[in-house]
Amino acid sequence: MSGTGGADGQSTDVYVSDDEQRSLMSTYTPVAYDNLETGPATDDTPDPGTGGRFKQLDLPKVPKLRHIVGPSAIMLGASIGSGETLFWPQLVARYGWGLYWLFVAAVCIQFVVNTEIQRWTLATGESIFRAFERVHPVVPLAMLVGGFVSLGWPGWAASAAQIGAEGLALGTYDIGGVQLAGWRLFGIVLMVFIWITYQVTPLMYNVVERIQIVLVSLSIVFTLLLFALVGSVDVLFSIPTSVTEIRRSAPTGSIAVLVGALAYAGAGGYLNLSQSLWIREKGYGMGRYQGRIKNPFAGDDPETVHENGFTFPPDRTNLERWRGWWRVTQLEHLLTFFSGLLVVTTALVVIAVSLAPGTALGAVDMWLVQIAPASGGLTTEVIYVTLFLALFTTEYAIVESFVRNSSDIIYELYGREAGWSLPRLFWGLLTVFCGWGVVILLFPIAIDDPFGLLVVGAAMSGLMMWPYIVVVQLVNTVRLPEHTMPGWGRVVAMWLAAAFFGYFSVRLVGTGLASQFGLQVFAVSPGVVGSAAGGYALWIGYALVQLYTMYRVGRAKVAASGTVERARVAGGWFK
Repeated sequence: MSGTGGADGQSTDVYVSDDEQRSLMSTYTPVAYDNLETGPATDDTPDPGTGGRFKQLDLPKVPKLRHIVGPSAIMLGASIGSGETLFWPQLVARYGWGLYWLFVAAVCIQFVVNTEIQRWTLATGESIFRAFERVHPVVPLAMLVGGFVSLGWPGWAASAAQIGAEGLALGTYDIGGVQLAGWRLFGIVLMVFIWITYQVTPLMYNVVERIQIVLVSLSIVFTLLLFALVGSVDVLFSIPTSVTEIRRSAPTGSIAVLVGALAYAGAGGYLNLSQSLWIREKGYGMGRYQGRIKNPFAGDDPETVHENGFTFPPDRTNLERWRGWWRVTQLEHLLTFFSGLLVVTTALVVIAVSLAPGTALGAVDMWLVQIAPASGGLTTEVIYVTLFLALFTTEYAIVESFVRNSSDIIYELYGREAGWSLPRLFWGLLTVFCGWGVVILLFPIAIDDPFGLLVVGAAMSGLMMWPYIVVVQLVNTVRLPEHTMPGWGRVVAMWLAAAFFGYFSVRLVGTGLASQFGLQVFAVSPGVVGSAAGGYALWIGYALVQLYTMYRVGRAKVAASGTVERARVAGGWFK
């Protein structure tokens, strides 16, 4: 390795020393952007697509793992109250352990998808939405619409409020002559609280990260406490021999719940795309040279988010830094997101299977009506606290994710050219989104079954994942040079990810058209054979998309081979 070896044997040209880390007061490094050289139009630099070219800078040194923890903790918070607390415990308790393997598969897939979403930002400092825009502006716009459809209704706040109100024994209250359920008022308090927290610090990402780490830690502690009180060690140890158990077949109408659960075996849908923006705020890779979003009313000078990002020359030091960044990025996601999901979900599934086998209730009612009353005493209170923490943690992350993603999309598609301020746009969307949640909860709109809102939003999240997994593959191989594009192992893993979510998306669309709209011509069979004519058309469309993606990605990989000298230096574990 180049450079002088440090005390731990690592190159001081590649890794940040302890003294350097202590001196880094910020993860943002401003640069004289206009004075930088533009990356040459060669195989060494990313393909700009329909956008401008990239400025050239060295990749920052690689910090130790403990200094970059944060983005995956927020992602875990977005996940912990969705599929992990509601969908998967209810599905496995109702239909048997045979569905648990789908959860494990979905978590593994989402680990790969999330880290591939991070790749473009690590390499260029641009958000994944800017990468989508370089393909075509309609791609990020479609993500914006899908994000609102899936997250625009405050289902998580309503569910958290319902559980909190049950635990606090809130009743019904007269507000200006209108009778409002206590859980609605509690939900409004939660939305207002979220908005206020953003006002207490100049750098809005920091407060989200700190609060989410606290909430996630508390959620895990209470989950483990609940397992210690009512979990069955025998059921836990029997999982390897129980994964083939199917209590009964899932009815057709449950496909929406299943697709939602697959999406929320992790954060899912629009939320996953936030990984790109969170690692940029944290200063991962070339994101160190991009500005962060500050509170526009805090008085601090704004930091610039450049329209066109950066590229680094592929000399040996930069290639070793890239390998180091990729290693710590994957470890941060593995040890925080992946491990946290497996621990929390498995514990709650074991509890649900033990105390509510074969349940016919929705997920919220399963916990509140079936499990909590039967447990009694301290256990009941722990259940309320555990579920409330999990759901509120997710709601907090959803507000953050929706606002950050949407402000970035709107700014890049329209706001930058119009001269808007990104921090003011972020703050305005935050206020509107929280206010929208308050309005829905304040007025007596019929949402007495919050879980129904979650099913709709989760299913839409699942539908979003197939197309953006396809586009992420194309961006990371067709547009990135050899030394930063994914290796063959990840290419194949992303092919499988697209096939996985594409299959269940076709099933959801076909089943929905047939059962909800009476269009039986689109009925689909799980085994493909036996589908109606329109159903076969859906399967053929799915197959064509998959084949085209595999062809374009595979051709790009082969064409890039050997185009960058010493590209193998950037390789490493599961590149």
